[in-house]
Amino acid sequence: MTARFGNRGRVLGALLAMATGASVALAAAPAQAAPKYPENYNFFSGIPDELINHGGSLPGTNKKVCKPPAAHPRPVVLVHGTGGGQQTNWGAYGAMLANRGYCVFALTYGALPLPWPATAVGGMLPIEDSARQLRTFINGVLARTGAQTVDIIGHSQGTFMPTYYMKYLGGASKVTNYVSLAPLWHGTSGDLMVPVSRFLGSLGAGDRWMPVGQALSQMLPGSAMVDKIWRGGSPYVKGVNYTNITTRYDELVLPYTSGIQPAGRSGAKVRNIVVQDTCPTDYSDHMAIAGSKRAAFMALNALDPEHPVKVPCMVVPPFTG
Repeated sequence: MTARFGNRGRVLGALLAMATGASVALAAAPAQAAPKYPENYNFFSGIPDELINHGGSLPGTNKKVCKPPAAHPRPVVLVHGTGGGQQTNWGAYGAMLANRGYCVFALTYGALPLPWPATAVGGMLPIEDSARQLRTFINGVLARTGAQTVDIIGHSQGTFMPTYYMKYLGGASKVTNYVSLAPLWHGTSGDLMVPVSRFLGSLGAGDRWMPVGQALSQMLPGSAMVDKIWRGGSPYVKGVNYTNITTRYDELVLPYTSGIQPAGRSGAKVRNIVVQDTCPTDYSDHMAIAGSKRAAFMALNALDPEHPVKVPCMVVPPFTG
């Protein structure tokens, strides 16, 4: 009995010493700094910011003074999709990127010159007009930050329209990484596209609102704009690194494989990702892929492949992400 008690005492003593040592180590270790900006991986998480601050910027984005650090030398420009805006489309991305040391900028392009909330609904005007707005914005970002090029993260129309800027408006030399969420390189035959574009285009036909909804028709397969995007046999630009992040459950880009395009002879570096290939419980649809933590971490790895983060496999619901 005495020997057994002695062994137990030695074990308890060892455990106590380990616990005490761990406590001292924890006390001595510096506390991990909390993220500066709250992160919320939800496609709709930026809408409250727009409701509170019309036409404003998400926390951490569009800073007046932001010098890119050596670890992340290029500013990231967020380019929203049809009907989106600089706040409403990017609630999951602004804080995530800013917390990791990126200079983050976002614009609302293609919005009607009408009072709010119309000013928050972008991507409604012809792609040529929106691309000119993107050119002006990126030139301003480069001037403000002193960077030579930017990285782009786009969603939906925001994966398509910047190509016009790069091929026709001098943007080819100003972009290094091009990350596309739910891209549509071949256009989309989504059932909603034709009736919605016709409806929007008919709002005041014959007057100055005639172009409304033209961007939608420009993204239909076989359109003149799709042909322009494919000038030279590829939508890609030589020297740019492309990452296409797609989902099999995309209900607006049909077929979803419109966003899966090999490099071909473009001279570009291209990686195609289908989110379900590495996680069958990812049910991202067209909206959710821009709110999903999984897709967001894939985008992070596309921006900085030398320091990859682990992409979790988790249940990703549709709509919200």
